[in-house]
Amino acid sequence: MKFWLLFICFALPYVPVFAQQKTVDGVVFDKDSKDRIAKVNVQNITTGKSIYNTFKGDFKIEAQPGDVLVFTKFDHHPDTLKVQNNDGLVVYMKPKAIQLKEVIVRDTMFNPQKQLAATKNDYTKIFGPLNNQDLLSFGPGGAGLSIDAIWGALSRSGRNAAHLRETIQKDYEQSVIDYRFNRTYVGAITNLQGEQLTNFMLRYRPGYYTVKTASDYEFIASIKTNLKRFLRYSTKRSYSLTPLVTPSDDKQDLGKGDIPQY
Repeated sequence: MKFWLLFICFALPYVPVFAQQKTVDGVVFDKDSKDRIAKVNVQNITTGKSIYNTFKGDFKIEAQPGDVLVFTKFDHHPDTLKVQNNDGLVVYMKPKAIQLKEVIVRDTMFNPQKQLAATKNDYTKIFGPLNNQDLLSFGPGGAGLSIDAIWGALSRSGRNAAHLRETIQKDYEQSVIDYRFNRTYVGAITNLQGEQLTNFMLRYRPGYYTVKTASDYEFIASIKTNLKRFLRYSTKRSYSLTPLVTPSDDKQDLGKGDIPQY
């Protein structure tokens, strides 16, 4: 009997201690984006215990009013919070880096096909139904001539549209040549630089058909063949443009003595 009395006497002081051990839960947010953040270390520096929050940003740690919690994450500034009661906590951590707005980066160096597709998209009127319209129309009475197609082909606006389509096609062909016959590519094959490279590319610029049909081997071979011609005659003649001569350079200073006498 004395044993049990002694046990109760020693155990009673520890009952309030065990009763006070409670948990505090909460959520951690990014202060700028207001998104939940994970992998945050939550440490109760009063008790020395620490945990990591979940992937949803939630955490639950043993703490009681008066305990101090420290929140740390490698890409955020640490935050300190003192537990006031057992209510849920909402923690906002400020990121170390400045969060920039989303920027969509598009490829500005379109290949010729993408450029042509973008141009056609910009000029939907001339590359749209009018461009694909057939002179024949089919209806309940059978096949007949399409008045809209004839008007589009013969009217001034139709001729202008056809001329614009032809111009766009020519620009596309030149873009195809420039895309393959560029300074970086030709310079690496010929080892020419500066003005020499410019003169060579102007003199031996290939045609659209050659660029479209020639294989890599054939294309490189043609550049090397033209390089031999260029180096052979470059010492004999200059391919650079002669300077312009203004009319004032040809004028002579006519004095009074130069005026013809009649």
